[in-house]
Amino acid sequence: MNANAQISRRQFLSLAGGLAAACGLGLVGCGSSGSAASTTAAASTAAADDSANITELTLGFDQAYPPYGFVGDDGNFTGFDIDLAGEVCKRNSWELNLEPIDWDAKDTLLNSGAITCIWNGFTMEGREDDYTFSEPYMKNGQVVVVKKDSGISSLADLAGKAIITQTDSAALEVLQGDQATLAATFASLDTIGDYNTAFMQLESGAVDAVACDLSIAQYQLAAKPDAYAQLDEALSSERYAVGFKKGSQQLADKVTETLKAMDADGFVADLCDKYASYGISYENWLLK
Repeated sequence: MNANAQISRRQFLSLAGGLAAACGLGLVGCGSSGSAASTTAAASTAAADDSANITELTLGFDQAYPPYGFVGDDGNFTGFDIDLAGEVCKRNSWELNLEPIDWDAKDTLLNSGAITCIWNGFTMEGREDDYTFSEPYMKNGQVVVVKKDSGISSLADLAGKAIITQTDSAALEVLQGDQATLAATFASLDTIGDYNTAFMQLESGAVDAVACDLSIAQYQLAAKPDAYAQLDEALSSERYAVGFKKGSQQLADKVTETLKAMDADGFVADLCDKYASYGISYENWLLK
């Protein structure tokens, strides 16, 4: 029992007697335990959450999702989110395990405990009921990228065009949800396993446009500014957060707390500078 909740035997007997007297007078509510039961259940749930009591964190990520997670020129995994996670683990004395995953299998892997979290430019909007999230740390949005000489300059110009996006992506969710009317005007809306291949198809002319995260668009435009153009109209405005298994609130809060400390001491700003050539901007950082 918490020290603040402890009472003496004399206090307890006095309180019990008072309650018995009140019930004897017929006061309403003495027989009701709904509020007490709810409080007890909430306390029990909170007490059961020991998610932050870990020694290692297994990071699930898409290894073909630059600049957040990808294979570097040296053959090792790298990326903005991987570096963030590495520093969070260092500051909490956790061992970091990197686990590249099939994006379609992310929920199964998370719920089975094979991975601790999904930390890979992971959009939280529309997924709030499926995960326990950290506080959002980076602005994001869903946008459309076309070839620079395509003549496509607006979302309306996509009518009759072939569009591609990543399987199970936030862009696909938007095009099947809020922007379903727009998607109905496309000649086709196809999906593919990773965005690198999607942009290869765009460059070859196999498709007319790629719907993707703002960060992916910025990365591709930074790499090939003469090849691609991003439409001014966005499909949606969103935010990135770290996704944990439902109920892992203590771990999510610990990661948020650490990210805020990393921003306060300048680590985040320096990391944004490191990835500036990949399209990462500190202006989009939210945890300030």
